Amino acid sequence: MKTTTGIRKLGLSGSLAVFIPAAILMFCMTKYMIPFLSEVTGQETIFFWFVVGGAGIFLPLIVTGILILRAEGYQYSGNTWKERLRFRKVTGKDLAWSVAGLVIVGITSMMIMKVMEMAIGKFDHSPPFMAFEPLSSGRYWLLLVWLPYWILNIMGEEFLWRGVMLPRQEVAFGKNAWLIHGAGWGIFHIAFGWQLLITLIPLIFIQSFIVQKTKNSWVGVIMHGGLNGPAFLAICFGYI
Repeated sequence: MKTTTGIRKLGLSGSLAVFIPAAILMFCMTKYMIPFLSEVTGQETIFFWFVVGGAGIFLPLIVTGILILRAEGYQYSGNTWKERLRFRKVTGKDLAWSVAGLVIVGITSMMIMKVMEMAIGKFDHSPPFMAFEPLSSGRYWLLLVWLPYWILNIMGEEFLWRGVMLPRQEVAFGKNAWLIHGAGWGIFHIAFGWQLLITLIPLIFIQSFIVQKTKNSWVGVIMHGGLNGPAFLAICFGYI
């Protein structure tokens, strides 16, 4: 079994070979599959975003990460999880970085949204397949569909992007790896539309920087999940 030392580098072409197919998958699923299923069934698109996104996009990211690890010679073990993938015990310093990152991301994202509104007027930054009204009587069951999707979303991305790929990109790009990594993560989100993509810039690059700084993939989970989950629930219950 391969040890966790001597991680192979992942250069620009190798990085794009993962990010671009993932972006194409995201685009095809959200542009064609979700609208088709919604039209055929009459069910709202957010339901199929949870189902198709979870099973058709984020689960494949996990599978891709596993296949990459196997190609590297790793087997699943606690040591691989902690050392190769860097899902290590969260320290107080890790938590401090996570909280500070979330605060900075929240402030800068709101500033970007305000500037965009002043420049182009009010706009809906959510892509059509994510649009939905706050939950009402008879629709709360959507939360039961959202929960497994949310877990697959956060862990699928953090496992592949921050766990599998970022350590290898650090070998190739050193202290600038977070810039390459963030740009690739942005490519993955192109299907979200330019409005939402611009507001995601702070998260994309700040989280990438902080995970590289702390060398702990759980920091990515905390930041990504800490922004994604509460924001969705706030929309669900009409707070934003």
